[in-house]
Amino acid sequence: MSFQAYLDKVEAQTGLTPRQFIRLAEEQGFDATTKSTVVLTWLKEEYGLGHGHAQAMVHVILKGPKISDKHVGKGGAHGDASDTLWLDGKDSNPNA
Repeated sequence: MSFQAYLDKVEAQTGLTPRQFIRLAEEQGFDATTKSTVVLTWLKEEYGLGHGHAQAMVHVILKGPKISDKHVGKGGAHGDASDTLWLDGKDSNPNA
């Protein structure tokens, strides 16, 4: 599953876009200095996310939308179209 696919699945599950999760995390007081386990626990407990999906959101919340280019432009299930994740909703993603 691509990184973007994880985010899209979280949106389908919760109805919240990644950008909305970032805002909610900021309201909780989370920022780049927050330990990832704190954010991970919050996502699992408050939104019922599984570990992998919560980890993808933790990355976006704490590190932003840039990802490693390791899988960018590669075919297959793990390939992403861009090194910048789309945060504004799966239905409006120009790369989809």
